Amino acid sequence: MQFRRSAPTILIGAVVVAVAVLTALSMATFRTMIDSTEQAQFDLMRSIWAFNLKGAEARALSRAELVSDLPSVRKLFIAKDRAGLLAETQELFKVQKEKHGIDQAQFHVLPAVSFLRLHAPDKFGDDLTAFRPMVVAIGQDHQVKKGVAIARSGPAVFGVVPINDEQGNYQGSFEMGIDFGSVLDGLKAAYGIEMALFIEEAPLKQFAPGAPNDIYVDENRFGKYLKYHATNWGLLRQLVTSADLGADPEGVQFSRDAQGVPYGVLLVPLRNGAGNQLGVVALAKDFSVTRGAAGRTTVMLIAAALFAIVLLAGVVLVVIRGALLRPLGVIAARYGALASGDTQSSISGEETSCVELQTLAAHHEALRERIQSKGVES
Repeated sequence: MQFRRSAPTILIGAVVVAVAVLTALSMATFRTMIDSTEQAQFDLMRSIWAFNLKGAEARALSRAELVSDLPSVRKLFIAKDRAGLLAETQELFKVQKEKHGIDQAQFHVLPAVSFLRLHAPDKFGDDLTAFRPMVVAIGQDHQVKKGVAIARSGPAVFGVVPINDEQGNYQGSFEMGIDFGSVLDGLKAAYGIEMALFIEEAPLKQFAPGAPNDIYVDENRFGKYLKYHATNWGLLRQLVTSADLGADPEGVQFSRDAQGVPYGVLLVPLRNGAGNQLGVVALAKDFSVTRGAAGRTTVMLIAAALFAIVLLAGVVLVVIRGALLRPLGVIAARYGALASGDTQSSISGEETSCVELQTLAAHHEALRERIQSKGVES
């Protein structure tokens, strides 16, 4: 084995392994940081949706309480004066719709029968028991309710309040509903999150005869679900598939590319007041910032690793060959000459670089001078 070849090979190999391991660890650490950041984005998306859904429920409930607390409204409802009630509340409903996004308003009588729909005055008298659990529940416990339901005109966020007579006896209830389209569009405007609402087709057909007919087309069908509203359907149809919706949506999150951009996609089940799932809400957020940072950092780490390997390999070669092997070769040659009887070749200090080799050269000079002195004596 030649030290000239084996030593640099071993040392450079060790440098390559060490740098590669450190680079891999750095990349893994940064990947963990990126995953943590993206998980935080998923958690934020989930929190934003839950917070704003509750906010929509609270708005619907407060609007319903505002109208039902009016003495004139309560009096007309208790008297079952449908025409008078419509005349009294039509303008109120128009204002609520324009300023607060309320698109549904309805009075109910026991047990759960529609008395007057302000958004569809000609539709009344139908029994809501089969598909409006909140209306049924408020008729039983006479407590305010809020949540999601499929109404005659489609899914919406509702607030339902009881209406009592002057003696405190329950007479019926009143609700206001906010269409999901305005909720989803508002979230996109506020947070930049693309969203789509998927509703199960069977209950929608059964309980929402007033829903738009143009949603019942093949391109909107995803298994048992129908796309009901989307903020950017061209994008979301590339991000969400029937297989994604077919799985249990609770806690489902994934990353997927669409239109050349990486997106984080979160699926959240949509349930009514009774806890029954009505559909799924898909939320998508642009992850290009974190993915771009990951790509740039990976390139920088690899470039830094290559630079470190080249630099350290050069240092190893310079030190071993220039500072060690070259002067050591000079000293070895002088010792060889001395062994063959040449006592004239000396080693100067310039031919050695480090203290250890200078010591070895000094020993050569001492030995050469001793041999010379013995030759003179003889």
